[in-house]
Amino acid sequence: MQPKPTTTKAITAEEFYTAHGRQLGLKLEAGQAGLGRKIREATVNRPGMALMGFFRYFAWARVQVLGSAEKAYLASLSSDERRRRIRDFFKRRVPCGVFSRNILPSREFLEEADAFGVPLFRSPLLTGRLINSVTLMLDMDFAPKMTEHGTMVDILGIGVLIKGESGVGKSECALALLERGYSLVSDDVTRVYVLDGRELMARSPDETRYLMEVRGLGLIDVSRVFGVGAIRSEKRVDLVVTLQAADKMDDIERVGMEQEFQNILGIVVPHVRIPVSPGRDLARLVEVAALDQKLKTMGHNTAKEFNDRLIARMRSEAKR
Repeated sequence: MQPKPTTTKAITAEEFYTAHGRQLGLKLEAGQAGLGRKIREATVNRPGMALMGFFRYFAWARVQVLGSAEKAYLASLSSDERRRRIRDFFKRRVPCGVFSRNILPSREFLEEADAFGVPLFRSPLLTGRLINSVTLMLDMDFAPKMTEHGTMVDILGIGVLIKGESGVGKSECALALLERGYSLVSDDVTRVYVLDGRELMARSPDETRYLMEVRGLGLIDVSRVFGVGAIRSEKRVDLVVTLQAADKMDDIERVGMEQEFQNILGIVVPHVRIPVSPGRDLARLVEVAALDQKLKTMGHNTAKEFNDRLIARMRSEAKR
């Protein structure tokens, strides 16, 4: 049964902190009681205008990032006015706030964050880098995603998802590709998601990252056996290759004029079916399929060029 895609509509501040806190260097300063608050939009907001008292179009449902400008503005206010502005800001149900540059929030900010139960973090990252990093992370968190039963490899920059029935030889094919110097993204189970609404990306589940199961050998650590150059954390899916027993294929493409595609999470990806039979070098065939796809992305379609030459030849002979 094909797994159903899932779409995340919200994540809690605690989930955001758990998933990305280490990479962002986050430190929780206040508002621990509100870690269950939900982030509902996959981007960030600079609340400078809100702190000045202008709340029209205020993007309250996003992660609020505060930097040197917000700190300087608040410092210019009297203590009473500063507290009032901060209190008005927290009344808008913001999910959480992050201070960049390791800026320590003022006493009023910390106290009001605790009073309203709004998690308040600080990060050592510069403001621009923090905004970019959080946006990319949230884009991944909120992206449509699903699990594909297949092995993902990188062949000269072309991401190939190798699919097929259990025991058809997906892992053995990927192993032979690794021996040729290519990279493994995920073995057997691959998580795919849509990035920015236009690119289909693949990565490995955390539990099996960089591991490969080979019948007769068991689990092997690809990074230790083949080196760190043989692994990739994620890769765009450029081609889907299905390995299928030759006796189960009714029609085998001979020229390549009929291009097949697969729709995964709304993204259309080129698809090639390769018949499996004794003696065939599957790794070599998958490698050639990837290289041919690379040529197609550069505007070279061998089958079409061959067909055009035949038509031109027939037209030339018909005129004689």
